[in-house]
Amino acid sequence: MAPPRSGNLTLDELSALIESRQIDTVLVAFTDMQGRLIGKRVSARLFSEEVASHGAEACNYLLAVDVEMNTVGGYAMSSWERGYGDMVMLPDLDTLRLLPWLPGTAMVTADLTWLDGVPVVASPRAILRAQIARLAERDLVPFVGTELEFLVFDDSYREAWAKNYTALSPASDYNIDYAVLASTRMEPLLRDIRLAMDGAGMYVEGVKGECNLGQQEIAFRYDHALVTADNHSIYKNGAKEIADQHGKALTFMAKFNEREGNSCHIHISVRGTDGAPVLADADNRYGFSPMMEHFIAGQLATLREFTLLLAPNINSYKRYVPGSFAPTAVAWGVDNRTCALRLVGRGVGLRVENRVPGGDVNQYLAIAALIAGGLYGIENELPLEPELDGNAYVSDAARVPSTLREAADLFAGSRIARDAFGDEVVEHYLNNAHVELAAYEAAVTDWERIRGFERL
Repeated sequence: MAPPRSGNLTLDELSALIESRQIDTVLVAFTDMQGRLIGKRVSARLFSEEVASHGAEACNYLLAVDVEMNTVGGYAMSSWERGYGDMVMLPDLDTLRLLPWLPGTAMVTADLTWLDGVPVVASPRAILRAQIARLAERDLVPFVGTELEFLVFDDSYREAWAKNYTALSPASDYNIDYAVLASTRMEPLLRDIRLAMDGAGMYVEGVKGECNLGQQEIAFRYDHALVTADNHSIYKNGAKEIADQHGKALTFMAKFNEREGNSCHIHISVRGTDGAPVLADADNRYGFSPMMEHFIAGQLATLREFTLLLAPNINSYKRYVPGSFAPTAVAWGVDNRTCALRLVGRGVGLRVENRVPGGDVNQYLAIAALIAGGLYGIENELPLEPELDGNAYVSDAARVPSTLREAADLFAGSRIARDAFGDEVVEHYLNNAHVELAAYEAAVTDWERIRGFERL
């Protein structure tokens, strides 16, 4: 079953806009390992005549670089020895859409293939597609919503860079969780983001202030897992571009400072191909069907081993502080925000909220991990452990990994991960973790200088 179309343009509609000179540029893009939109702008005329059907080439190193876009060793797919050849960005025309914040521009999300047409299996979108296909074998369809938080600053991005991202001016002065007055100061920016995303084919639900200074969350309506993942990348990139147009900056870092971090809670459920709420059973405790119990149990059983796909960076692990609303315990509870898995909704709206990911998550990888974990529970009919009632921070439940190294070691040794994703995918993302760890361990930080310059 193909996911529903999320873009707001057909190829014929795009052709008409090109003919009337309303569209002159098409952005062909994909999401890289770091969760960033990567691609190229092509002439709209060329897109219509050639790229739409044949794709556009891009160097394969784009899935084998660090955050700084440096080429690094250790990747099987891309190296000096292999000559850094090309891969093909093949447009998924179901994702074709306008980008209202960029004049005369449309965008399409691409799948990646090698020059012979074989899919690039380690690309984030391909990894998620593979897990969706596994669900489809059971006549199940995944639906997902992502709740992505960010911090807004009154400094522009270039000003923030020039300051080394220190002494920035947050867009609010105190905790503005649900506060209307202080958030109104940011409303010109927030409104532009909401309207622009609506114009790009997304369903905006609303926006609210959060706890950290300048912190906000814009929520979008749930959709098919692939549609939500595609929209997430476009929104995240577009929000930064719109902030830049306002002379402001915003960050999705998991933990910018010692206050509350940026989360990305992921809500997931599955339905039958006929739309039936297969996870719900009103006659059972909590309204869970047996499949739902197995689905939750599988996510719990795999959470520690799959955390690398939920928290991919050094900074990701700074969020996991007791009492911070970021989870530390591998546990589940009904409407319990101290647990890693919070169960909410009922009937067709019954779903699992995974609270582990931060704003820096690669959503394709995270959603793939949640599906793979749920399938592990379903396939093995894992029993569901008792609900954690109370404060999970002080419980004796297993803990979420506290460092990137711990998460990488668990992922490396996970037979479940290798069975679900394949050795090529596991080794690719382990190498990314090892590259980040090596860079971090070689860095001398401001914290070290402040503590050690004079006093040690």
